[in-house]
Amino acid sequence: MQGFVRLFDQDSERCNKKYRIAMWAAAGFLVASRWAVYFFVARKDRLIEPIVSTLARLTCPVVNLGSHFPVGLYLALVANVATYALVGLVVETLRRQFKHSN
Repeated sequence: MQGFVRLFDQDSERCNKKYRIAMWAAAGFLVASRWAVYFFVARKDRLIEPIVSTLARLTCPVVNLGSHFPVGLYLALVANVATYALVGLVVETLRRQFKHSN
């Protein structure tokens, strides 16, 4: 019976990790979509403030690529989702390792 409970706990932990990584990806989608709305609504004749540019580059890394190559909205959303999912995978893996080492 203990083996069954231990196996169930491992699956539960794996499922929780996948859920947390999906949450990271969803956060990436929300961040990119909010920036898209902001830039669609922003006045075109006004220059972008340096703080806005810095925040966009930090929270949406594909913006850095967009200064050299044209990047569409859908590509930016997909790239940001993938970036946040990758960061989530790294964070959750490190979190699990630190949790098991203690």
